[in-house]
Amino acid sequence: MPRPLLWLLIAAPTVLLIAFFTLLLTQPDQVEERRAGVRTTGEAQVGGPFELVDQTGTTVTQDAYAGKVMLIYFGYTYCPDVCPFSLQIMAAAMDQLDADQQARIQPILITVDPERDTPEQMARYVSSPAFPDGLVGLTGSEEQIAAVARAYRVVYQRAEDDTSADYLMDHSSIIYVMDGEGRFVDLFTSGVNPRDLALRLQDFLEENPG
Repeated sequence: MPRPLLWLLIAAPTVLLIAFFTLLLTQPDQVEERRAGVRTTGEAQVGGPFELVDQTGTTVTQDAYAGKVMLIYFGYTYCPDVCPFSLQIMAAAMDQLDADQQARIQPILITVDPERDTPEQMARYVSSPAFPDGLVGLTGSEEQIAAVARAYRVVYQRAEDDTSADYLMDHSSIIYVMDGEGRFVDLFTSGVNPRDLALRLQDFLEENPG
């Protein structure tokens, strides 16, 4: 598949999701002042149950993070740029929260490259001081990763013209905010200003004291 067409397929779900939530926001009876992100009154079909393996080798489900806001990013440890950049944005946003607010958030990286991202590799990666404190790395079988990616409307594929051992993965790049019951709250493109992400998290935590 030509690279421009592949990137069009990868970008399409992101564009459609953002357009959908923008449409909801602009409805006259749903307009609400806010400081960052997108609020909606409907329930988006994003997210769902999963069974994966964390960086310690433990099998976990979404219930392992019940009660915490999940800040989820799909990427991979061999990603040269957008993935570490996105995780650094998450870290910068969380640094702007107070200790109690940070304790209510679980940052999560779900790999789209389970072939190379073993639990051991994920453990080394998520321990980087540049990333959010307490970052969890989740991997699994090809089937498990495909299932959770479908649930979150994530598109990913190994770069077709890259046959080396250091191949790249083409993938959509979105930061998801999910509530303590695993329900969709908001999404941000990976280039979001950390301050905007922090304000959205603060808004949600204040509106949902737990």
